[in-house]
Amino acid sequence: MPKTIPVPSSLLEPDPRLAHRVRLRRRFMEGGAAAMPDCELLELILFRALPRGDVKPLAKRLLHRFGDLNRVMAAPADQLADVQGVGQAVIEHLKIMEATRHRMARSKVIEQPVLSCWDTLLGYLRTALSHQKTERFRVLYLDRKNVLIADEELAEGTVDHVPVYPREVVKRALALNASALILVHNHPSGDATPSKANVSMTYAIRDAAQVLGIALHDHLIIGKATEVSFRAESLL
Repeated sequence: MPKTIPVPSSLLEPDPRLAHRVRLRRRFMEGGAAAMPDCELLELILFRALPRGDVKPLAKRLLHRFGDLNRVMAAPADQLADVQGVGQAVIEHLKIMEATRHRMARSKVIEQPVLSCWDTLLGYLRTALSHQKTERFRVLYLDRKNVLIADEELAEGTVDHVPVYPREVVKRALALNASALILVHNHPSGDATPSKANVSMTYAIRDAAQVLGIALHDHLIIGKATEVSFRAESLL
């Protein structure tokens, strides 16, 4: 009679890490994102990049380093790589998630009359700019009906400055046959208050555009928690 070989108890017991993944996925499908804190949502994202093992410690390290889920996804690849446990698979997946998020937000405003969907536009710009570590300057180009025909980043600067050339802004508007502009840039410091340089640059672009019959509707400065409209502040 063949001898029975006992099976180790570790092989009979369910892997608690696998059970944790199943529970999180079930909670997400049943309750949606609103029922989950940032750490658990980040775990769900990391599951795709790291199909085995416990990703909770890595999720906590990323949130401790960058602050919240939005800032984790917006973090530069070299800074992500500095976090223990982050490899190329994690970086690639986070950047894919960030690009997808931006693309979905952009789809809600492109080819739309932006003046009638202002809140949606602001939501898109917050998604794109509020968590960036350097200043980014972009221009929204509109047609005669104020439909957004292009949204382009024209310059990236440092933590407190971005070089902007009015001639390039207007030149691009002519190439796109745009009738109006909205200028947008972010303040990584979080304070959206316009500086003197912001104001003078805005007026230089307004004056250059005006000569060619192109209107400047607004200049928006995006901070971490709020934004400032030059038009609302009577600066335009």
